Amino acid sequence: MDADIFVPFVFFSFLAAIIIVPIMAKERTKRSAHDLISQALARGQQLEPELITKLSDNMLQEGNRARASLGKGVILLALGGGITGAAVASDGFHHGVDSGTFAPLIILGSVGLAFLALAMFDYATKKKTAE
Repeated sequence: MDADIFVPFVFFSFLAAIIIVPIMAKERTKRSAHDLISQALARGQQLEPELITKLSDNMLQEGNRARASLGKGVILLALGGGITGAAVASDGFHHGVDSGTFAPLIILGSVGLAFLALAMFDYATKKKTAE
């Protein structure tokens, strides 16, 4: 494999592993906790109120996903706007889109728009379930 392909592949694989592995570990921990609780309920054991409160707090935090998505979308679009401003201030569009300055803008803007769309979808489904 050529170094021009191998080095970016390794970098992005490492970056994906850093992001994905903790998320998978957290989900596995949640799943095992819920399995343990369901086994305890199946045996007829009583659950402590603190445990139920802790689990319901996590569910409330996950229910606020629309607001978090909206915040992430606004932040990413602001970063994209800042990169655009920096590109205009540094070279004034003299090099055009091919200069590579606009690649981060396009990526951040696209992800920011996706988060805004996700927030709108979450708010729409939240209103439907509330009715």
